Amino acid sequence: MKSRFLSWGLAGLFTLLLSGCGYNDFQRLDEQTKSAWSEVLNQYQRRADLVPNIVATVKGEANFEQETLTKVVEARAKATSMQVTPETLNNPEAFAKFQAAQGELSSALSRLLVVTENYPNLKANQGFQDLRVQLEGTENRITVARNRYIQAVQAYNVLARSFPNNLTAMVFGYTVKPNFSVQNEAQISAPPTVDFNKK
Repeated sequence: MKSRFLSWGLAGLFTLLLSGCGYNDFQRLDEQTKSAWSEVLNQYQRRADLVPNIVATVKGEANFEQETLTKVVEARAKATSMQVTPETLNNPEAFAKFQAAQGELSSALSRLLVVTENYPNLKANQGFQDLRVQLEGTENRITVARNRYIQAVQAYNVLARSFPNNLTAMVFGYTVKPNFSVQNEAQISAPPTVDFNKK
């Protein structure tokens, strides 16, 4: 009887300790980051699905710069060929590679849209204009999804680094998750030069 009370007491103590160690919070926040990441991937896929339609429409313009189209197609192929798994969220190197590939596609699409301004037939093409609006809307959705992911990762990382939850993190192997970063941080951190002097 005494050993039964002792075992019930130890079980109760263990439950009390676990309830205050943040284990359940780790589970909740980990699921939030996975959910937010899924939405980022969903929007990236939406963008990738639009690219073939945009390229096909632009190809109709006979003298369009082939190099620009080729870069878009190559960037899309690279971005969609990357295998993204839940482990990507915990691997800073894999996360950075994925982020770089998506950045290349964003850059190639931006160049494509700038170049298309020089083609009056494309600007007048309603199909192209509709695709352009869809692409711009998707880029906005990507920004929103990335912001939600950044916030979810921030909450998870604060939990993982705060005492006493950091002890739980060490015991169960919950490491800080990588987050989105800016590729050209030094460049955009420099203040812009403004010169009103005409030469």
